[in-house]
Amino acid sequence: MPDPSLTDTVFVFVHGAWHGSGQWAATQRALAALGATSMAVDLPGHGFEAPLPTGYLQPGQPGLSTEKSALATETMDDSAETVLDTLRQARHHRRVVLVSHSAGGGPASLATERAPELVDEIVYLSAFVPAGRPRFFDYLGSPENATARGRSLNLGDPGELGAVRINPLSQDPAYVEELRQTHYHDTPLDRFDRWRSALSPDLPLAIPTTPVIVTAQRWGRVPRTFLRCADDRALPTAVQDLMIAEADRAMPGNPFTVRTLPGSHSPFAARPRELAAALLP
Repeated sequence: MPDPSLTDTVFVFVHGAWHGSGQWAATQRALAALGATSMAVDLPGHGFEAPLPTGYLQPGQPGLSTEKSALATETMDDSAETVLDTLRQARHHRRVVLVSHSAGGGPASLATERAPELVDEIVYLSAFVPAGRPRFFDYLGSPENATARGRSLNLGDPGELGAVRINPLSQDPAYVEELRQTHYHDTPLDRFDRWRSALSPDLPLAIPTTPVIVTAQRWGRVPRTFLRCADDRALPTAVQDLMIAEADRAMPGNPFTVRTLPGSHSPFAARPRELAAALLP
């Protein structure tokens, strides 16, 4: 029997880098079984509308490390407005919970800052929190992130490409294994190839580099939860804890509720039912 307290709740999901709305499907099914409605956002240039470099699907992938991204002109504002459009559609529910993953924390935070009345709770799933430092790259470049894996996955010069580009369809076994170890090390091995094939190669450079300014009067008044991923190799717990601590120090009147999940940066792939349960009050 669905929990009556959940039937008026809608979860709005914002994906991270290189992902799309489809990453949330199994978690959404688990929530639906518990009586909760959900919606998942495709940020501009992601999901089925993601443009691909011209050589990406060709033999040898010509030009993959040098071709300028079609997403180079996408902005943080574009992504935040996409989140806001979905939040406006969801507002007829009694309770709206905005959930972001990884790089999606930037657009989700900016959307909340601009319209806190549309969000009853914001949840960060190992996601960027800008209250302490305004750019995701500020945390990715911190000493606390020194143990993170995946740096060798980036192709070309992000400044020239206008994107942080990876190669999910690489034929190099070492590259593929590094992708697995970074993001999906606890996802069943027989499902990993399907998950990597669903990734897009480009993250608009604006997402990790644009400052996101949040205030105590707007973003800071919304109840917030951080779901830590205990064996996260893409964004180590030291960085997650740094973001939590700096946000709470900046806005002490409304500190994070913190919960910890086992496993990797991608619990929506490895254990979606546990993730759904962790999202509930």
